[in-house]
Amino acid sequence: MGLTDLYTPKQIKVLKTAVTKDWRFMINHGAKRSGKTVIDNDLFLMELKRVRRLANAADVKVPMYILAGFSSKSIQNNILQELTNKYGFEFTFDKHNSFMLFGVKVVQTFTGTIAGLGAIRGMTAWGAYINEASLANREVFEEIKDRCSATGARIIGDTNPDNPNHYLKTDYIDNDDPKARIYSFHFSIDDNTFLDSKYVESQKAGTPSGMFYDRSIKGLWVSGEGAVYRDFDERTMVEEHIDLPPGANVYCGVDWGYEHKGSIVVLADDANGNTILLEEHTKQYKEIDYWVGVAKEIQRKYGKSIPFYADSARPEHCARFVREDIDCKYGNKAKLSGIEAVAKLIKQGAFFVSRDTTTSFFDEIYVYVWDPKTGEPVKINDDVMDAIRYAIYTHHHVTSKITTFKA
Repeated sequence: MGLTDLYTPKQIKVLKTAVTKDWRFMINHGAKRSGKTVIDNDLFLMELKRVRRLANAADVKVPMYILAGFSSKSIQNNILQELTNKYGFEFTFDKHNSFMLFGVKVVQTFTGTIAGLGAIRGMTAWGAYINEASLANREVFEEIKDRCSATGARIIGDTNPDNPNHYLKTDYIDNDDPKARIYSFHFSIDDNTFLDSKYVESQKAGTPSGMFYDRSIKGLWVSGEGAVYRDFDERTMVEEHIDLPPGANVYCGVDWGYEHKGSIVVLADDANGNTILLEEHTKQYKEIDYWVGVAKEIQRKYGKSIPFYADSARPEHCARFVREDIDCKYGNKAKLSGIEAVAKLIKQGAFFVSRDTTTSFFDEIYVYVWDPKTGEPVKINDDVMDAIRYAIYTHHHVTSKITTFKA
């Protein structure tokens, strides 16, 4: 069995560079499902064996190596479980969540928050593997880099693209100073030649246009430009009136407001996988009593058990809803992930709007645009957009336990 049976041409290029060049950083970046993590997982094993040889020469009994990821779940899913499935490793963890492999102590740290510093502060590391590197808190990333001070220590990283002004892009991937000894490789989804062609075709067809397509498919570090929901087509996605489909699943999104507008949206998922914006209630300068009345009317119309996914910024309002026997849950506010969830429905032609029961949706959808400086939507006239995002992303995509507010 040759290399071409195990790796794609891009992965072979990475592998050859790793074993023939002198490097400090090896960063593989680009599209989802493009093969970055697969080659980095194997490089991780190769690096542990190399570290053991270096430690033997230096008469070090237990060299330490940093395994970093956004969370314990991401390390488990992206690295450890994949290695178990591929090679049959069984990892035994100590009370600090570290494990031994090939005679090297692998210390796990989580880069999602500043708390990740605690696991590695003070240690001398012989190398590091940073998964999902662009999601790393910068202080934790820099600490990992500084801790890799043993002779010959090297750092592997993989990441999906982010804003082109991200520190990982500007300070590392784009750093062509030979003294920095940084090698980076860009991956697009087409670089993964082992993927089924129908899967690739489906991914390309179903990924929203613009920034999401450029990042997820092409693997480019780009900012958003123009309309956030550029695939929205009023000609095909809007009907004058849409009745509640039989057996549809109904849920709501809530964006609290006063000085700026507040909004409650009513959405329904039909049996064909479509999501329909059935109603939208948007008003300015309204107290919580008004919104309780709106929610009660929605309950009378669609059933008392429907969930309301609300902005957690006003916990007192959530508490009032709960006291009024309204099923109020905190909506997940992950901005880009939530926008992508909505944008995918729109791209797939699975999002529809009932015109006669909406008031501000059409005032917002066409002015909801990207801010090229921040990589996020401009924070103006976005109340309905936020309510829709909280509802769809939380109801469809968040698999962890949803926080129900306790009054």
